[in-house]
Amino acid sequence: MSYSLIYNHSVFLLSDFSNGMECVVQGIIETQHVEALEILLQGLCGVHKQSLRIHELCLKSVPNLGLVASEIRLLCDLEQPEPAWTIRHVGGPMRGAGAEQISVLVRPMQESKVSKTALRIFYSLGYKLDHEQLRVGFAFHFQRGAQITVTVSSINKMLKLHAIDDAVPVTPGIQLVEVTAPASSENYNEVVASVSSFCEYLAPLLHLSKPGVSTGVVPTAAAAAASLMSDGGGTK
Repeated sequence: MSYSLIYNHSVFLLSDFSNGMECVVQGIIETQHVEALEILLQGLCGVHKQSLRIHELCLKSVPNLGLVASEIRLLCDLEQPEPAWTIRHVGGPMRGAGAEQISVLVRPMQESKVSKTALRIFYSLGYKLDHEQLRVGFAFHFQRGAQITVTVSSINKMLKLHAIDDAVPVTPGIQLVEVTAPASSENYNEVVASVSSFCEYLAPLLHLSKPGVSTGVVPTAAAAAASLMSDGGGTK
């Protein structure tokens, strides 16, 4: 492993706490077209990509004394010189007539930096490891009407507990594309509009929709990718 999952009695630290909402859409793309997508994103965003390598652990609490079971995710950023841990909790999607009419999912989200003792602390609180995965790919962070993040990653599963070096793709040949943007109850309509507008530029390569809504691979992806590779020359 690239980092230790052995914990001591250090203080469980919280910092940079974020409590708000997020707008999100997802889609899939064949790995053979990822380079073309990268060229397109580079041109649209005007910023350099950042490498992505995140170990994600999903923890679930056991209902106890009438409390409702909850789910949290611990994320370890393995691209940092010193692995950085984040705790993330995502609420249920916004509901109502207005929510059904928009193509972007809006949901509450809380996130905070935590110390490396976080996993041990949550185990002591009764949480159990449900599953873990390794996300490997790249991300673009940019401002386009909203603070938008686009991640393109391969989702990998562990064959043994925490064995990230031996992780294997869940769906070989397919990568997940996710577009997210932070929002609030006051401005989520504007953020939704910004995300929707940006996604239209990616339509020839992939279709983005609310998480859980499967749309498959876009039929025009191969032709669009060939055109982008020709125009972009295969260079970044």
